[in-house]
Formats: sequence, C-alpha cells, structure tokens
Amino acid sequence: MEFDIRFEGGKKINATFNGFTVQTDQPVADGGENSAPGPFDLFLSALGTCAGFYVLSFCEARKISTDNIRLSLLSDYHEEKGRLETVRIHIHLPDEFPEKYKKTLIRVVGQCSVKKAIMNPPEFQISTVP
Repeated sequence: MEFDIRFEGGKKINATFNGFTVQTDQPVADGGENSAPGPFDLFLSALGTCAGFYVLSFCEARKISTDNIRLSLLSDYHEEKGRLETVRIHIHLPDEFPEKYKKTLIRVVGQCSVKKAIMNPPEFQISTVP
C-alpha cells in the first residue's frame, strides 16, 4: 500500500491513501495549531480501534450485543527515555456479558494486527528519491 504524505502548512502533515486523507498537526506547545491529532496519537488510536475490531468481531460471531461494551486505552510514555513504556487496553463489559468468554476475549484482542506489527517490527528502509 502506498501513502502520499504532504505538508499542508505550519506543522500540519496529511497522509492520503485509498481515497482517504488523514490529517495531523502538532500541539500548540510543539509549534502546531492543535487542529488535528498528532501522528503518535493516531498510532495509539490505531491500537485501540484494532482491538475494538477484534472485540466487535468476537461478539458478532456469538451474537452478543456490543451496546454496553467499550474499550479504553491508556499509555505511559517515558519522557527521559523518549519511548512508549506501557499500553493498557481495558475492555469494559456489562454485567450480563457471559463469564465463559472473558478470558477468550482477552486472547482474541491480543491478536490485533497493529499490536502484532509492534511485537514483530518490520524492517524500515528509508531513502531519498528524485
């Protein structure tokens, strides 16, 4: 898949692919206008929404309503080390969610393809081209 990355003025940078445009900006403290999420925020939201997709698919396959299910993602970023330290994904389930599926649901969410890409990182090749 190819993404076209363009500079849109200030700290705004957009990625266009498959007919979609994802807009990014930086917080005011970093010289941006805070008009869109930052790239790292989008990265974390990709983890959360990927996990959500696996929860949704699991529930749909078992005809379990997702009306009262939600996920929350919390992250710990170590400023001095300049790296993400911990990502916690909490699956908030209603009381009526079947107990027999809870452990399986956690395993299913662990199969998120975005998480897998982090756990088994790709090789990065960076170059300049005319």
